[in-house]
Amino acid sequence: MEKTELPFQIAGAIGLENQAQFHPLKFLAEISRGLPIYEHTFVKEFAKHKAVTEKGDITFQQAIITTHFPINNKHGMYIDEDAKGKSFRNYQDLLLLGGGSHRTGKDGGKWEELRRFARNYYPDAKERFAWATQDCMTLDEIPYIGTYSKNLNCCYVATGFNKWGMSSSMVAAKLLKDLILQKENACEEVFSPSRNMWTKQFAVNGFEATKGLLTIAPKRCPHMGCALKWNPEERTWDCACHGSRFDESGRVKDNPANGDLDA
Repeated sequence: MEKTELPFQIAGAIGLENQAQFHPLKFLAEISRGLPIYEHTFVKEFAKHKAVTEKGDITFQQAIITTHFPINNKHGMYIDEDAKGKSFRNYQDLLLLGGGSHRTGKDGGKWEELRRFARNYYPDAKERFAWATQDCMTLDEIPYIGTYSKNLNCCYVATGFNKWGMSSSMVAAKLLKDLILQKENACEEVFSPSRNMWTKQFAVNGFEATKGLLTIAPKRCPHMGCALKWNPEERTWDCACHGSRFDESGRVKDNPANGDLDA
């Protein structure tokens, strides 16, 4: 493709015909109809057939964890091939503009980068909502889908979708169904959370963890003691080592930390 509906010049684009958009919450509402759902129960630890919470233990036969790993977070649809690029999507008369990616606890463009972009290319647009999310990014950029670990084979994990959750979740559903029913699946080895992880990113993460441990800071993460950085946009204390986050009062918002900050 040489032309798009975007209000700026592009070097080129690859178009996929017959794409579909759907509302993820409406989709979930239908497939979960009749299922008992419980929220706001913080799981501190997983053991064999048991989830430990602050209010008591929950026993189970099989569990699927779809959060951080380890737990101990009028347009068509466009996404820039650049890792630091933008994504565009519409819903009715709203434009969903994404970007400003950065590692948890590190500086990044954040909301102001998107606001500058919108002012430049969509001068008539008015901001209705702003929010941020935290993605689990795997070391080799392939999702973790499969048995949590050899020592916890009653638990399964599905995470690290690298912002492609709507499609990857369907892959995860099929793969985890086969694993739970003890059926063979050709994708099991590809997505295994226990696969070889000796990559360049592994060394980068090790460096970040060491740097976080040695940095002097007023608050430290209870997970492994790394320095926390104040995030003024979202008013949270963020850990660059492993992605834990805490609100202003020190209450934990994201794993792997399993407790609040000391007063």
